[in-house]
Amino acid sequence: MTTTIDNEQKTLNVPNLRFPEFEGEWEENYVNEICNEFKSGKAIKADLILDVGTYPVFGGNGLRGYTSTYNHDGLFVLIGRQGALCGNVRSVIGKTYITEHAIAVNGNNKSDTNFLHYLFLQMDLGRFSDQSAQPGLAVNKLLKLKVITPRIDEQRKIANLLRLLDERIATQNKINEKLESLIKGISNRLLYADNSMSIRIEEMLIERSERTKKNNQYEILSSTVNGIFSQRDYFSKDIASDNNVGYKIVHLHDIVLSPQNLWMGNINFNDKFDIGIVSPSYKVFSIADGFDKKYVAALLKTHHALYNYMLVSEQGASTVRRNLNYEAFEQLVFKIPSLNKQQEIGHVISLLKSQLENANLLIKTYNSQKQYLLRQMFI
Repeated sequence: MTTTIDNEQKTLNVPNLRFPEFEGEWEENYVNEICNEFKSGKAIKADLILDVGTYPVFGGNGLRGYTSTYNHDGLFVLIGRQGALCGNVRSVIGKTYITEHAIAVNGNNKSDTNFLHYLFLQMDLGRFSDQSAQPGLAVNKLLKLKVITPRIDEQRKIANLLRLLDERIATQNKINEKLESLIKGISNRLLYADNSMSIRIEEMLIERSERTKKNNQYEILSSTVNGIFSQRDYFSKDIASDNNVGYKIVHLHDIVLSPQNLWMGNINFNDKFDIGIVSPSYKVFSIADGFDKKYVAALLKTHHALYNYMLVSEQGASTVRRNLNYEAFEQLVFKIPSLNKQQEIGHVISLLKSQLENANLLIKTYNSQKQYLLRQMFI
């Protein structure tokens, strides 16, 4: 934080955001000066790690299983030290076995272990990894890093605030998971009710052939397994060709699918954009009259539907991509109830999905708040 003293600018070792009861500058130390333990765990044979056991085994990327012995007892911060996720941070408590792929850390009389968790998280330790085919963090290198920390009572208050926010995020994640499970359960049950008619996909979906005639005619969209998004927002940049003349036009309430990734669930109902464009590699459909749009949108994302898509998709050049047999896709049959029943079911599922969207926005808000606090409450 920069301040002006006697008409001179001076940088103080204090954060931008601070609890009002604390004052004075923070102290600079090396990591090795604020840790009681900072070292890798010990190797364990794979056959000693079981699905069920007395003590949890933690590696660099989290829980690996359970075993009959432990090598740590208490609260420790774990730093992943190898692989693509090296530098990730989590905390464990109690009797645990920590493997050589994680660095176990706890504080000394200068530091609170919970505070160290957030300090290391804020430091983005992965950027200190060796740039090689197998990224890794060197303990000796990390011990020589300089950090700036407050007195231990201020550390505890900062850590407690962030811990409460983490608990709220974890609780909300569980709520979201239950809501997702409820939507799937209701969808798979209600969408296949009795007294249904057998309808082929070609009777429900009408392929569109409308294409752009000039460059950047409409916003570029991306259809993914997770939904349909503005390409610029989803990738934080435009990744499409500079020339998008001939791209397919997508209208509100259209269906968009990727022939290569349909089997993974890349089929989406556009309920967000009045109009947009997608790559010519996508298929775009309107929903035929006589069908409830929300019902059809839910039907096309069920487990039963995904299984059928896999059956009509053939292995492509990679294990991820499968080529859709379009003729076979058109002949897929679904059981469809009366229009009134479709509307009733579609409305229920739509309300639940709206709740889930709001819940996901809440998670994003909590995570944004956490990132803001990590930036502003640390130096």
